[in-house]
Amino acid sequence: MFAAFSAPSARRRGAARLAAATLVSGLVAAGPLAAAGATAADGTPQSEGGATATIGGLKTYGAAVVHGGGTDEQLSAGLFEMSVDNGGTLQTYGIDIHNPTQKEARYHETSWSGTSLNGNKNAGKIRWILQNSYPQVNDLARLAAEAGAKGLTEQDAAAGTQVAIWRFSDGADVDAVDPQAERLADYLEKHARSLPEPAASLTLDPPAVAGHPGERLGPVTVHTNADSVTVTPPADAATTKVKIVDKGGKPVTTATDGSRIYFQVPKTAQPGWGQLTVQASTTVPVGRALTSETRSQTQILAGSSESTVSATTTAAWAEKGAIPALSAEKNCAEGAVDISAVNKGDKAFTFDLMGAEHTIPAEASQKVTIPLQEDQPYDFTIKGPAGYKKWVKGVLDCKTETAAGGLKIQTLSRPSPATAGGTATDTNLAETGTSSATPLIAGTAMALVLVGGTALLLVRRKQTSTHD
Repeated sequence: MFAAFSAPSARRRGAARLAAATLVSGLVAAGPLAAAGATAADGTPQSEGGATATIGGLKTYGAAVVHGGGTDEQLSAGLFEMSVDNGGTLQTYGIDIHNPTQKEARYHETSWSGTSLNGNKNAGKIRWILQNSYPQVNDLARLAAEAGAKGLTEQDAAAGTQVAIWRFSDGADVDAVDPQAERLADYLEKHARSLPEPAASLTLDPPAVAGHPGERLGPVTVHTNADSVTVTPPADAATTKVKIVDKGGKPVTTATDGSRIYFQVPKTAQPGWGQLTVQASTTVPVGRALTSETRSQTQILAGSSESTVSATTTAAWAEKGAIPALSAEKNCAEGAVDISAVNKGDKAFTFDLMGAEHTIPAEASQKVTIPLQEDQPYDFTIKGPAGYKKWVKGVLDCKTETAAGGLKIQTLSRPSPATAGGTATDTNLAETGTSSATPLIAGTAMALVLVGGTALLLVRRKQTSTHD
């Protein structure tokens, strides 16, 4: 049974961090665009599909102490709460102890490979902890007996669970302040066993297809833990006459796990592209990671109400010329973002990306790896024929933050205000440091515009959080 929500613990940053400048690249395909086609509306940021949510704050938490550099840092430890877009609530724990959470940061469900859990041999043990502790186990008397504790409150259970997670996610030397919570943390750490990564709540594979008018483009396979999903055709389907169908050509409005669906494009269709959306109501699997669109601490799912999840895939079509299908995925193993490009056309598809020109030959595919610095924000759009766009946005957040040595850690009885991007204040987050104000560190700004060319590269200012 899904436990009543108590919110996860806040994490503290031990030292201010330099933020990389935000990178924005407008990427325009070289060569003439295909003839008239519907101009694409702004796309959606990079997302693998699943739940999208906004973080609230700590709801159920206790205190913990992090040891390191000859100092002790006291901080809150427990459950966060997130509000899911279009309905639902998530409970999460943090997995990056020294990185603060930004107020009302937006999060997307993602795979472990796109987070600091990538390459972490203890990631599976964290999932075991989540499945065998609070709130999945909400019989606190039973949990206390198993841990050898005299008794556990919800606050103790949340704090002990978070402490055990930090020991595996960050390799942190951290203890719970309350003795009963500490007993739970030690029990969980000792008994944790490695479990496999959970599957996504909802994804579409592949996230992009391409082809010619008169063809069925696909297949696109639905992967979900929901009983069924609702299928929504492209917004301009009434005009383009594009239909979403099964293998036999029958229109599809719902689908299940493993369903294979197609874009049926009329023979008379003008060059263009469309986006298919599937949506469902389901619980998000425990152990799924959630990453933010900004540099807000990574979370891992501890509990889910019935929540709305969604996924999208795009299709591009044209009679001749380049016909690109593009998708993006964060690659923490390489410290990069991978752009997968498929060209189903009879002409090469060429675009500039971060100062390098890339050409995808006709009827070929290629993966373009974009190396980035850790914590570097990225935001760029690749444009193709007939108004086709692929918008990729996020932050390369592949490592846990470390506290700088020698800091004098302040003991805090409750979370204190923090700011993200120099603006919003989050009273659910505590901060530590050696002074009352840490200077704002921002990236430089630069813009390079190539008039009449094929690329636009902007590096815009990125402001980091200000710490009190």
